[in-house]
Amino acid sequence: MTARKRFYSVVFVEPPSRPRGERVGVRGWSILLDGQPMRTPAGAPFVLPNEKMAEAVAEEWRSQGDTIRPETMLLTKLANTAIDRVRPNREVAIAQILGFARSDLLCYRAEAPGALVSRQAATWDPLLDWARERYGGKLKTASGIGFIEQPREALAALERALAGYDDFALAGLTAAATLLSSAVLALALAEGRLGADDAFAAAQLDEIYQAERWGQDPEAVKQSGRKAEELSRIARFFELIRG
Repeated sequence: MTARKRFYSVVFVEPPSRPRGERVGVRGWSILLDGQPMRTPAGAPFVLPNEKMAEAVAEEWRSQGDTIRPETMLLTKLANTAIDRVRPNREVAIAQILGFARSDLLCYRAEAPGALVSRQAATWDPLLDWARERYGGKLKTASGIGFIEQPREALAALERALAGYDDFALAGLTAAATLLSSAVLALALAEGRLGADDAFAAAQLDEIYQAERWGQDPEAVKQSGRKAEELSRIARFFELIRG
């Protein structure tokens, strides 16, 4: 979405029904702007899976001022992504998330100093163990910067798990994995294994350690804050999916 002048006055949520003229199978909660059902940028019916998500998305539209600010409407953006991009190309979304698993942040460990090595192990190992127990595949770890070839069976197990997620969850997982550089952290966030703050702290572990030693860079702090806020909204998206 691009910034534009607000073109509506009233926002309503409409319960599940098949609007006249829509194809069979399009069912769910809709958002009405001045009585007209919303559509995605690609022209598809903007239909959401439950009332809580519909109300949260409606609130994004209600809270806009004279100008619509897309950067404040992440729930709407993720829902559009789920409908327009994931639904017709689920295999592409799954492959993208698996790409992060192939080079997962949690699998690349420092060789030194010892304090950082210990902190990585204490924070990241339990999450990799959780992923192995939850999905049935164990990702390998190694020290240094060389590429790690992950076991095929581990990636296949994650692929099977991802295939079980709906379109909305896959949209959220793609966004989270991109921000965190980790499929495991994204899955832990989606499943409620980690909250947004803990997931972001795990992803920023190296940066946090360096800042403790050498001090914080003001611009890096601002950028980190923006990412943390975005992740908190992605976490809310997952909570809404769960109903």
